[in-house]
Amino acid sequence: MTKKQRAAIILTELEKLYPEVPIPLDHTDPFTLLVAVALSAQTTDKKVNQISGKLFEVAGDPFKMKDLGVEEIKYLIKEIGLANTKARNLKRMAELLVERHDGIVPQTFEELEALPGVGHKTASVVMSQAFGEPAFPVDTHIHRLMTQWKLTSGKNVVETEKDAKKIFPRSTWNKVHLQIIFYGREYSPARGNQEKDFLTKMLFLPQEK
Repeated sequence: MTKKQRAAIILTELEKLYPEVPIPLDHTDPFTLLVAVALSAQTTDKKVNQISGKLFEVAGDPFKMKDLGVEEIKYLIKEIGLANTKARNLKRMAELLVERHDGIVPQTFEELEALPGVGHKTASVVMSQAFGEPAFPVDTHIHRLMTQWKLTSGKNVVETEKDAKKIFPRSTWNKVHLQIIFYGREYSPARGNQEKDFLTKMLFLPQEK
């Protein structure tokens, strides 16, 4: 079975499982999505959602966020990992959004990645989910499953993203990256019982005649 054939099966099965894919991070606009994704580094979406509501009540836009002290932001996000660094980044991010962009989240990769705490993955999520631009953010689930499905060499997330963009049609990128994440969480956890992972078995186990 070729990579293209495996990718076609994956798309079909994921569409059956997840015809609708809500964005896992709670947000109301591009800014709150940007903040939520920045907060999600090395922690879970569930944990971010537990603390982001209080943060957004106090600072739901760049103007309010920039006026908070780093310690105030840190207090509001103290339950998630890397709170010190994230608090500093959020304050400076808000300041730059106001200074450079009049408080509006920019719609280019270059401008987004110039903001503190915003790497390529975070920018890709915002571009795809806030602005509808085709992008393929690669998280640990996607990197692991793309390797497991032999659609990439798995050397690093940069290569995985390039391979994903080659193998999946551009029109599917914004949806399929979320579908793969949901599948990984539900059927193929990094640690735990892999018996539910029917898709990997479908792709590689000999079929009964």
